Amino acid sequence: MAKKENEFLKKLKSKYQLVVYNEKSLQETFRFRFTRMNLFTYLGSLILIIAVLVSLLFVFTPFGLLLPSQKNSELSRELFQNAILLDSLKKEIRIRDQYFENIQNIMLGRKINNYDNVQDTSYRHARLEFTRSKHDSILRQQIEKEEKQNLSVIKNKKTGTINLKNLHFFVPVKGIVTNGFDPENEHMAIDIVAQPNEPVLATLEGTVTLATWSLTEGYIIIIQHNYNIVSIYKHNSSLLKKVGDHVTAGEPIAIIGNTGELSTGPHLHFEIWYNGTPINPEDYIAF
Repeated sequence: MAKKENEFLKKLKSKYQLVVYNEKSLQETFRFRFTRMNLFTYLGSLILIIAVLVSLLFVFTPFGLLLPSQKNSELSRELFQNAILLDSLKKEIRIRDQYFENIQNIMLGRKINNYDNVQDTSYRHARLEFTRSKHDSILRQQIEKEEKQNLSVIKNKKTGTINLKNLHFFVPVKGIVTNGFDPENEHMAIDIVAQPNEPVLATLEGTVTLATWSLTEGYIIIIQHNYNIVSIYKHNSSLLKKVGDHVTAGEPIAIIGNTGELSTGPHLHFEIWYNGTPINPEDYIAF
C-alpha cells in the first residue's frame, strides 16, 4: 500500500516539458516545463476564476434574468404587486365616482343612490350600518326643496319667472341633433354631433358651479344662469373653465369629446333646467 502511494506521488512530481517547434525550420519557439501537480493546480485555479467571474456576471448584471428560476420569480413578484395596486386603484376609482355621482344627484335634485360599503379584497371588516336621524332627514328635505337646481351661491341673481322665448340662447355647438329630448326614456337632454375639437359655448351668461370628471359621463361642466336656469354640458374632451368662473353668453367653456362610458361617439350631451324642471332645448334654440 505504501509502495503504491509513493509511486503515485512520484508520478505527480515527475517533470515534463512541452516544446513547440516551427513547422518549416524546426526551430524551437516555445518550451513549458511542468509536473502533473502543477498542471492540476493551474487548471483548478483557472476553473475557479472562471466560475467566480460567471457568478458575479449573473448576480450583478441583467444576465441573471436569463436563468429560468430567477426570471419566473421576478415576474411573479411584479405581477403580484401590480395586481394589488390595480385592485386598490379600481376600488378608489369606484368610490370616487360614487361620491361625485351622489354630489351631482343632490345638486340636480335627483334621487340619491345608497351604495353598499365597498369591502377591501384583502381584509374582512365588520359590516357597518348607517341610519339617518330625524333631524338629518328634515334638514335634507328643506335644503333639497330650497336649492333644487339652484346651484348659484352668488347674490343678487335675477330670480322668478320669465318667458324663456324672450331670452336669446346661444347654440352651444354647431352640429346635428342625433338624439332628441325624450322624458319617457329618461333622456332629459339632446345629443349634438359636431366636428372634432369643436369648442362648446355657454348658452347664456352665468357662473360655473360644477366642473368635474365622471367615469360614466366624462368631463362635465354646469353653469348657473339668471332666473333659475341651469345648463349642463357632458362628454367633453377637456374643460376650459373652473368652478366659480363667470362666463358670458357664447364664450367657449369646453371642447367637444367622447369621454365617459355612456358616450357612443364624439358629441355633446346638452341639458337645460328651469326652476328644477328639465326643458327641451330645441324649443328655444334653432340647431
